[in-house]
Amino acid sequence: MFYREAGQFKATYAEDSQIFPIRQDRIGMAIILLVAFVAVPLFASPYYFSAILIPFLIFALATLGLNILTGYAGQLSLGTAAFMAVGAFASYNFMLRIDGMPILIAFMLSGLCAAAVGIVFGLPSLRIRGFYLAASTLATQFFIVWCLTKIGWFTNYSSSGVITAQQIEILGYAFDTPMSKYLFVLIVVSVMALLAKNMVRSNTGRSWMAIRDMDMAAEVIGFRPMRTKLLAFAVSSFYCGVAGALYAYAYLGTVEPEGFSIEMSFRILFMVIIGGIGSVLGSFLGSAFIVLLPTALNVMFHFLEKDLGLELPSGISSSVELMVFGALIIFFLIVEPHGLARLWQIGKEKLRLWPFPH
Repeated sequence: MFYREAGQFKATYAEDSQIFPIRQDRIGMAIILLVAFVAVPLFASPYYFSAILIPFLIFALATLGLNILTGYAGQLSLGTAAFMAVGAFASYNFMLRIDGMPILIAFMLSGLCAAAVGIVFGLPSLRIRGFYLAASTLATQFFIVWCLTKIGWFTNYSSSGVITAQQIEILGYAFDTPMSKYLFVLIVVSVMALLAKNMVRSNTGRSWMAIRDMDMAAEVIGFRPMRTKLLAFAVSSFYCGVAGALYAYAYLGTVEPEGFSIEMSFRILFMVIIGGIGSVLGSFLGSAFIVLLPTALNVMFHFLEKDLGLELPSGISSSVELMVFGALIIFFLIVEPHGLARLWQIGKEKLRLWPFPH
């Protein structure tokens, strides 16, 4: 009743090929952006900015990068955290060693550094695939962390390997409060998500999906596998590198190589699976779910201990969190392999036909 395309006519090709061709989708997206840019800064507390909203946006960007590679191009990767580490430490060194370096340029250059590393470690995808490709990208994780730990130049010869990110400042304005950092991250993530949405609808995105579905047939009809796969690795690593820079500058402020562990790579992979493989919206849904889950578990355990008087073992929250992650992965792989984004799509299809049976 509220989600019908009846009466919405497309008179030009541009209208028919726009990102949100249905009027209700455009209105809904405008409301979401209005809430994110206006309502949230007015009512959210500094805790919500620092502990929930900023990490949600950063991990959504990293998940989007992995989704481009795994969901759209069909190349499995377990080195997402390594590419984030490259972006974080590259942006730190650009800001440290080049006087007057604008931070946005530093973020772009850090993304390009991550893209270059992604191309190098994406070369095995030309010969291997599936589980073997995942194992080769896992080597990226250990090699990058080893380089950042053992080569002191990357950490400015810090004895502990810990770096402290410089202040975010653009045109003389310092983003030094949780709300200002949130708005900065929101703008960057919104722009890059819009670019990704356009990219996957272009010839580049269609070439990725052709390689994903059947690479030999795609090569027969004219797609070049080497160029297509390496471009997917480059774009994915670029997104992950920018996410790593935001992770260091807008979220933690102080990072170390061991912080970008294999556990973070698996967590981002869980976000892709739960949110929806091959979906820009799924990247945000998966990130929101995984970021909010520990908070929800902590609230539940606090209620059990304080209000009900139950004595729970120490560290049970982290253990239950891992078990819930595993159970959710099994659930979505069996019930709905395309994740939360597919459930949202099914809901929209039912709304189009409501109240008639589907």
